[in-house]
Amino acid sequence: MNNISIKEATIINFASKYSNIIVQLIINSILARLLTPDDYGIVAVITVFISFFTIIADMGIGPAIIQYKDLKEREISDIFIFTFFAAILTTGGFIIFSYPLSIFYNNKVYISLGMILSISIFFNVLNIVPNALLLKAKQFKALGIRTVVITVIGGIITILLAIKGAKYYSLVINSVLIGSLTFAFNLYYSKLKIYFKFSMESVRKIKNYSAYQFGFSIINYFSRNLDNLLIGKFFGQSALGYYDKAYKLMLYPVQNLTHVITPTLHPILSEYQNNKEVIYKSYVKVVKILSLLAAFFVVFCFFTAKEIILIMFGNKWVAAIPAFKLLSLSIWAQMVTSCSGAIFQTTGKTKLMFIQGIITTSITLICLAIGLSLGSIETVAFFITIAFSLHFIFVYYILIKLVFRYSLVNFLKTFISSVVIVIIMSLAMLITMKINLSSIIIMASIKFMVATIAFIIGLILTREISFIKTIISK
Repeated sequence: MNNISIKEATIINFASKYSNIIVQLIINSILARLLTPDDYGIVAVITVFISFFTIIADMGIGPAIIQYKDLKEREISDIFIFTFFAAILTTGGFIIFSYPLSIFYNNKVYISLGMILSISIFFNVLNIVPNALLLKAKQFKALGIRTVVITVIGGIITILLAIKGAKYYSLVINSVLIGSLTFAFNLYYSKLKIYFKFSMESVRKIKNYSAYQFGFSIINYFSRNLDNLLIGKFFGQSALGYYDKAYKLMLYPVQNLTHVITPTLHPILSEYQNNKEVIYKSYVKVVKILSLLAAFFVVFCFFTAKEIILIMFGNKWVAAIPAFKLLSLSIWAQMVTSCSGAIFQTTGKTKLMFIQGIITTSITLICLAIGLSLGSIETVAFFITIAFSLHFIFVYYILIKLVFRYSLVNFLKTFISSVVIVIIMSLAMLITMKINLSSIIIMASIKFMVATIAFIIGLILTREISFIKTIISK
């Protein structure tokens, strides 16, 4: 697997990722009918902090292990032991934190939920080193199998708990199950050797690289999660439940298309970390593919928002439709910038990534403040979409001009075909808006067929069909 190409790794990731998507869609569709928006809103608040505490304990260690090719077994063992102590401290910190959280949201349930989820945080932190080792070894197949199997096991248990009336507890127990099972799998397959002699020198060896990675992760966390935290505080749990469902549904194409490719970039391109030309050429191809895919999903999700929500979650989630429709407009900008982090990591420019994170987070905060002041989840969704669009400009200015030192104008020409395709698809989808059938499934099917035909016509007219054929045939 050491000589695996980006394409081969992507194919493996594609198979596992989309198997997992199908499983997740089935599980989420069932749970959405068993649980209420309030249940999801309560869990959405506290699960946001799981990521935060995990990031604090991570400190950029995972990407650093992938980037540093000369780390010895004993040094990796030292780093793992360091994460073990970090896991204990973080777990205790999260339990303590659940008390002021319950006061802030005026709900004592966060204390018991915090105690359960602290176990999830413990395993998430322990997973940092073995997971990084599997990525470094390019064990994408093993990682894919792990994800699907654990999702199925966790999903079945969660559904059974929800049927038994466990409500939001079923969702937090799912988080604990996934964290613990993932750790057990990673520890076994990574073949991590633990030496019971600890030295901080191994941690200091990677600190310069990991420090800025850590800083970026903290900033990016707030950029991605402040909307959830503040909506829950100012608009209530039900409003948060609707917004969270809309946001996570919007993320399906963003995460499940980009995460087929992006996890492979750093482990593979880090082999060429001193050859920016090779990295740039590979990156442009990846971005072009993501841009074309994003063109389809941004138009399809916008014009099919009603059908998607009702099919996926049922009639009680109707209030999530406007927010989902607005958030879907951000899909393109998010997808084409999604793998920029891997390039900053590969080129060793984590300091510039940190600076970029400060700028984009500031933009998000301003847009979020405006959206909240206007008083609805729809206005928040609209201004969050504007924020993601502005992120696109700043991310690529820093990456192309300051990291690669290439022409930004020439790079932006990569997206001309995607803009043309979006226009063609939008005109075609406007026709479907005049069709009004009682069957939601038939309406969704018609819109999907029209979108697909218009997309293919767009690929042919822009001659991008030849690019896709070339990528597939190589």
